[in-house]
Amino acid sequence: MANFPTETHRFKSFDGVELAWTEMGEGRPVVLIHGYFSTAHVNWIKYGHAEKLAARGFRVIMPDLRGHGLSDRPHDPAAYPPDVLMRDGFALIEHLGLTDYDLGGYSLGGRTTLRMLVHGAKPRRAVLCGMGLAGLTDTHGRGTYFRRVLTNLGTFERGSSEWMTEAFLKTTKGDPEALLLILQTFVDTSREEIAAIDLPALVVTGAEDFDNGSAQEVADLLPQGRFVEIPGNHMSAVTRPELGDAIAEFLAD
Repeated sequence: MANFPTETHRFKSFDGVELAWTEMGEGRPVVLIHGYFSTAHVNWIKYGHAEKLAARGFRVIMPDLRGHGLSDRPHDPAAYPPDVLMRDGFALIEHLGLTDYDLGGYSLGGRTTLRMLVHGAKPRRAVLCGMGLAGLTDTHGRGTYFRRVLTNLGTFERGSSEWMTEAFLKTTKGDPEALLLILQTFVDTSREEIAAIDLPALVVTGAEDFDNGSAQEVADLLPQGRFVEIPGNHMSAVTRPELGDAIAEFLAD
C-alpha cells in the first residue's frame, strides 16, 4: 500500500476554541471522529485505517475533539456545554465547505456522528463504530465509569479495566481536567431519533465489545443500517485491520 502523507491544520470553532484536524489522501471527503481519551492519529492513522481509505480515493479528514490531541484543552467549564462536540463537527464541515461527504466515528466519535445526524447533518453515508444502543440512549451510565477513573488516577489494581483505561490515557497524553469536563457535554439520543435517521449506515463493533450495549440493536433501529462484527473488545477492535477493511468496503461500495 502506498504511504500517504498527512497534513495537520487548525481552525477556530463556533466559540473561538481552536481545533486541529489532520488530512490524508485526495478525493471524496470522509470525516472520521476519534473516541474518548484518544486522538485522530491513534484511532485512524496508527493502525492503517485512514491509509486504506486514501488508497480507495478518499480525502480522509480526522479532527481532534476539543480537550483531546492537538486541539485546545480549555479548563473553563463554560467551554463544554451540552452537545459541544456535535457543534464542533458542524463547524469543521462549514469551515471546509463540505456538501457531499461521508461521516463516521469510533466510540465517542460514533456518538458524536449520531448527534450530528439527529441535528440535521446530511452526509451520503454514515459509519458508527464501537458504540451500542445503551451508550447512545443512556450516556451517563458510561460517563460514571470514566468519572471514577479520572477522579481516582493511580489507585487501580494492575490489569483491571480502570487500570487499562488509565494506561491508555497516559499513552495519548490526555488532559484529565479537560477530559472530565467533556463528560458534561454528553446528551442522550432516543430510540425514536435513531429510527428517524434514514441513510445508508454501517454499524461496526468488536465481538467482545460490550462497553456500550448492543451495536446490533443500533443497526436494527436504523432504517438502512448494516451490522458488521469484527474481532476484539472495545480497546482492541480499533487496532484490528478488519475495522479499516469494513469501513473502506462500505464507503467504496
